[in-house]
Amino acid sequence: MIVGLVKSGTLALLHMGVSFGVAYALTGSAAIAMGIALVLSCVMSFVFALHERAWNAVLRRAKAV
Repeated sequence: MIVGLVKSGTLALLHMGVSFGVAYALTGSAAIAMGIALVLSCVMSFVFALHERAWNAVLRRAKAV
């Protein structure tokens, strides 16, 4: 559980940094870039959690076979 939270947190920070950099390069505005980075990171954290659940289900099914 703790490893999953740390993994999700570090991925969110990494994603926020990358999305901020790209958005800033495209817009030239730190405020707009931060807004985009925050929203995108929240959405991607949720999607990542769903992705992990789906893969865990696939792995459980593969072990059952």
